[in-house]
Amino acid sequence: MSIIIETHHISKVYRMGAEVINALQDVSITIEKGEYVAFMGPSGSGKSTLMNIIGCLDTPTGGQYILNGNDVSNMTDNELAEVRNKEIGFVFQTFNLLPRQSSLENVALPLIYAGYNKTQREERAQQALESVGLGNRGKHKPNELSGGQRQRVAIARALINNPSIILADEPTGNLDTKTSYEIMELFENLHAKGNTIIMVTHEEDIARYAHRIVRLRDGLIESDTVNENVATAALMREEHNINENIH
Repeated sequence: MSIIIETHHISKVYRMGAEVINALQDVSITIEKGEYVAFMGPSGSGKSTLMNIIGCLDTPTGGQYILNGNDVSNMTDNELAEVRNKEIGFVFQTFNLLPRQSSLENVALPLIYAGYNKTQREERAQQALESVGLGNRGKHKPNELSGGQRQRVAIARALINNPSIILADEPTGNLDTKTSYEIMELFENLHAKGNTIIMVTHEEDIARYAHRIVRLRDGLIESDTVNENVATAALMREEHNINENIH
């Protein structure tokens, strides 16, 4: 396996007036290509800060971050933007779709920055929508879609540039239980196709899908374990339905 993410003793300090917040302290982690990892921890544990650094949305105060063999620790904002567009697909809790654009236009957006022409963009965006089961929803705007469908559009957009890693920040946070499992099933399929997935979640039942769980507390890695009991969305849905019937 090839290593895709390496952090060496990274720290992140925020200064708010006289107050100093050590969001991350001496975090070293290695993630290989094709892994499915969940970052967990209570609010303020540093999991979102670590996600932002790995996603090149922020830079560490100290230490080194190597993504796909490139040291991105001290890159400029423009260099980071280029790395983000080529290497990373983002999926957010709030979907982050443009309300006036159609599903197809939302998915095609990263391709504009990558320099594709309109025909190429539309062709690839249509393929991406089909890969998440929304091939017939290309003309629909976000307000014409359910929450689960919006998240599928966001996942299609994350996949459009064939990124090295998919970063999912609380991807089921705004969804009901049944839809959450459907979205997790989609992530399972993406992982089975060889995608590297890193997910931030505070929900234990969602973290169960990941093959490795990294727990953070007070800016430090508390534990980093292989998940021996990887859940599947089908099983989780079955359990949920049984419990619903009991109640």
